[in-house]
Amino acid sequence: MSPPRSAPILLLGALSAMAPLSLDLYLPALPDLEAEFGGGQSAIQLTLTAAAVGLAAGQLVAGPLSDRFGRRGPLLLGLAAYTVSTLLSAFAPAVWVLVVIRVLEGMAGASGIVLARAVVRDIWSGTEAARVYALLASVSTAAPVLAPVLGGQLLRVTEWRGIFVALSLIGLVLFLTTLRTLPESLPPERRVPGGLRTTLANARQLLTDRRFLGFVLTQGFGFGALFTYISTSSFTLQDGYGLSAQQFSLVFALNGVGIMLAAQLSRLLVRRTGPRLLLVTGLSVQVAGTAVLVGAAVAGAGLPVVLPTLCLVVAVAGLVFPNATALAMSGAARSAGTGSALLGTGQFAIAAAVSPLAGLGEAGTLLPMAVVMLGSVTVAWLAGTVLAGRTPPAGALTAAVPDAAPSATPSA
Repeated sequence: MSPPRSAPILLLGALSAMAPLSLDLYLPALPDLEAEFGGGQSAIQLTLTAAAVGLAAGQLVAGPLSDRFGRRGPLLLGLAAYTVSTLLSAFAPAVWVLVVIRVLEGMAGASGIVLARAVVRDIWSGTEAARVYALLASVSTAAPVLAPVLGGQLLRVTEWRGIFVALSLIGLVLFLTTLRTLPESLPPERRVPGGLRTTLANARQLLTDRRFLGFVLTQGFGFGALFTYISTSSFTLQDGYGLSAQQFSLVFALNGVGIMLAAQLSRLLVRRTGPRLLLVTGLSVQVAGTAVLVGAAVAGAGLPVVLPTLCLVVAVAGLVFPNATALAMSGAARSAGTGSALLGTGQFAIAAAVSPLAGLGEAGTLLPMAVVMLGSVTVAWLAGTVLAGRTPPAGALTAAVPDAAPSATPSA
């Protein structure tokens, strides 16, 4: 049976945004958690780290399982577990209990990210897949930028526990919507039989493919730059440049809108240009823009230079992420779940390693953030242009996904 040629793209976008929303929606509530639980800032920040660890580990579980059993079952199981674990977070009696629950919550929420990408790869290929990934990126890439703004508004009517109740309701809505509207996209004849050995063989085959590895690193270091901006810009713009909390929230929101607009531009142009040109264009703009930010920091330039440049650098992430995803997943047709898991895990792992480097510089200044962002996007540019090499001929990229045997020999 061939997979359906259409799918509820809005649902896939919401699924791909579920995990970053879980990470960032309650950022404004962290001081409230510290006030209630004590333990210091480091203990409270562990609740974020725990969720990120769960997100990375969960993708490595959900992706390969979906290659073997199909997408729908693991996705529904993950959404159910996410709904329950998130609701439990609202009743955590101590910070260490919350840390443990957040690991489980992250692992469950990872199913939305990894399986949304895999479903797209099951149904679409080539430039059409890039167009759909751009639609998903409009939601998923903007979610970590806009979520703290939404979280701040929720705190006007509830406490931090209410944010987790809201997240659990989102999980329930996604579970019910998936149950009713999302068909199975991976027919039995295209599933990967075998166990752990087969999964490891597929992963090894993908990671030794220069193109796939190059685009994984492009995605990871590109997200590292964005995550550096997310985690340090409040200190830089408020403490260093004197923006109020309301002014910073407005800048944050405008940059999120910029990502969505760039992703829509990518969707409109990709048929004409192909995904690689848009990817390289976006990376080149980011390298040039972050270099200007470094120069502005050294020269002591003011907000009229910093804010437009920062907005441009952040916005063109809407060109980078969907096209890097499409190019990486084009080489993972027969093990899309595993490929999506490696892509997502690399993204979170690299971002988690890169963004703390900005904290080594003087707090509240632009230079540390700008330098880390420049280094990260430069590595992303090198990975996407040098390591990944040239894109295969258009026919190879846009060919339909074959209903073929798995790429690795199943284990006995």
